[in-house]
Amino acid sequence: MSATAHESAERSDSEVREHLAAFRELLNRPLTSYYLILGCSALLLALGLMMVLSASSIEALQKKGDPFFWFFKQSVSAALGISLMWICSRLPPRFFRLAGYPLMALSILGLVLVLFVGTAEQGAQRWIDLGPIYLQPSEPAKLGLILWGADLLARKARGGLIEWRHLLIPLLPGTAILAVMVMLGRDLGTTLVLMMIFLALLWVVGAPLRLFGGILAVAVLATIVMISTEGYRAERIEGWLNPWGTAAGAGYQAVQGQIAIGSGGWFGLGLGASRQKWGRIPHAESDFIFSILGEELGLMGTLVVIALFGLLGYAGLRVAVRVKDPFVRLASASAMAWIAGQAIVNIGAVIGVLPITGIPLPLVSYGGSALLPTLAALGMLLSFAKHEPGAREALAARGPGPVARGLSWLGLGGPARKRRPVRGRR
Repeated sequence: MSATAHESAERSDSEVREHLAAFRELLNRPLTSYYLILGCSALLLALGLMMVLSASSIEALQKKGDPFFWFFKQSVSAALGISLMWICSRLPPRFFRLAGYPLMALSILGLVLVLFVGTAEQGAQRWIDLGPIYLQPSEPAKLGLILWGADLLARKARGGLIEWRHLLIPLLPGTAILAVMVMLGRDLGTTLVLMMIFLALLWVVGAPLRLFGGILAVAVLATIVMISTEGYRAERIEGWLNPWGTAAGAGYQAVQGQIAIGSGGWFGLGLGASRQKWGRIPHAESDFIFSILGEELGLMGTLVVIALFGLLGYAGLRVAVRVKDPFVRLASASAMAWIAGQAIVNIGAVIGVLPITGIPLPLVSYGGSALLPTLAALGMLLSFAKHEPGAREALAARGPGPVARGLSWLGLGGPARKRRPVRGRR
């Protein structure tokens, strides 16, 4: 190798090391988690609103006479959710510890009401019809389980290690009550998400592996029983295992979703140019919105969505690792297990690697009952991110935000000015 080539190689290696060092420094900044959660949530929400408009416009025009009908409802839910997220981001962790118990009780009450006055659709009884809106109590139940379970385990683990059997009481009965009520409403997808949250809580608190093996064995057995006792679930499994052989029946939605993603190619047909949303894919704006996204934005669009969920999951786990409060660690990790796990299940169902369960894609799919608790959980994570080492100092050094500066410039308020001390007479 010549001297010039050797110097060039050394210079390239030096530049790579400098870039890696800069990247590590960026990841180690106190507010990295805060901005990742905020940025990824905002991008996914904006993309979701755009895709809800595109996926629902045709059906809304046919059924409601207004192509913006469901987009407007989702926009209202997003506005309420952003406000809720902002409020939660400014609340202390103690509030969330206390809020878990009433939220858990209200969730159980709502699930009981669903069994008696709930509205059934697609074989599942999930919603309470309140006239202009539909309430799905199983969605806030996820957040309730996270807050209640995290506080319960944090209290039990206070003062040192405890027996793993003590971790299950009353966490296991409480989770079982929620799961049984959801299963009585024939909602297997939400039951699986509750199980993810339960296992995430046990994993973070340090439960032994043999406990996970026993729980998973019971869960698999219960799933098999639920599938064998309900005909439509067995049809869904058949449609998943052999979608093209059952394309006219149980595999219809899966096949149409795969056609939509396959026809998108690398860069998609263009925003609004989907052909499958013209009545070919059931629930295109909710359960199968990822297929419309793949058709219109292509492989690149789907990879961007997956990357955003990956960064969001990384940020949530980063908060769980860096904050020392046991409750914050448990709540952060289980919240990410909920959001990222639900995204994996939804995307996996659309691309055909998992059975169709009917759960939405967080922040992207249509549905205010799912959007509001998700944004509340993300606001909670923003609050937790402020408790990372050095985060408060970094926020204080940053000064007032753009909203506060804008209000101050308009004369409508803003940060209070520090008064100069008045010297008294001697």
